[in-house]
Amino acid sequence: MSSPTTSLRGLSAPEDHLRPADAFMHEIADSIVSGRYGLDEALPPEAALALHFRVSRTIIRESMKRLEEKGLVTIQQGRGTLVRPRSEWNVLDPLVLSVIIAHDEENHTLDELTLIRASLESLMARQAAASTSPAEHAELAAALDRMRELADDYARFRDADADFHRLVMRLSGNFLSANIADTLYSRARHFARFEGAPQEDPAGYTIEQHRAVYEAIAAGDEVAAGEAMRVHILDAWRRRSGHELS
Repeated sequence: MSSPTTSLRGLSAPEDHLRPADAFMHEIADSIVSGRYGLDEALPPEAALALHFRVSRTIIRESMKRLEEKGLVTIQQGRGTLVRPRSEWNVLDPLVLSVIIAHDEENHTLDELTLIRASLESLMARQAAASTSPAEHAELAAALDRMRELADDYARFRDADADFHRLVMRLSGNFLSANIADTLYSRARHFARFEGAPQEDPAGYTIEQHRAVYEAIAAGDEVAAGEAMRVHILDAWRRRSGHELS
């Protein structure tokens, strides 16, 4: 059996700007996702972790239960806290998804995220086209106008862009798909790699693609609305990342 010092390999010192429990969970999640602790490997003992992170054993114990709920570990009597298979991780959990993206230098996760998001938002655009009222069309038109107004302020424009997508999700009435798509999109936006390289006239392309989505929804054309949304999301990622997705 490894000593506490050895078993704490690779763990960083706690970060002062985070609450102790949050700093601990982030560091353990990072250690698991990066592979520093492998499948079915036991994490360091509770006492050693409490000493290293300068927190009580109660905090360690409660945090481990939260990590278990996220699917990263399993707590077994007599064996300790063991790393669970990647297939059991709750990838929609904000902490888990953020750490996975952080370690995905080749953007495979962001590629998959984009494909899933395109499918879900395409479905929701079709549903919005099938069910929305003239008043809701006006609401969507106002969101598009807001994007035009902020075209020269890219930080605020990005927020207006996200608001347009969330409005389409809400108008679709598809709560579950909206929740999943927004979770994926919101976490990805925290990473510079999701924004990609600087683009020429990014607002111009984006506004035109959103206009196509709006016009199809307003016309009640389900097929066109779904395709316009799918094309927009895939094309936006192609322009930011530099490669195609099928």
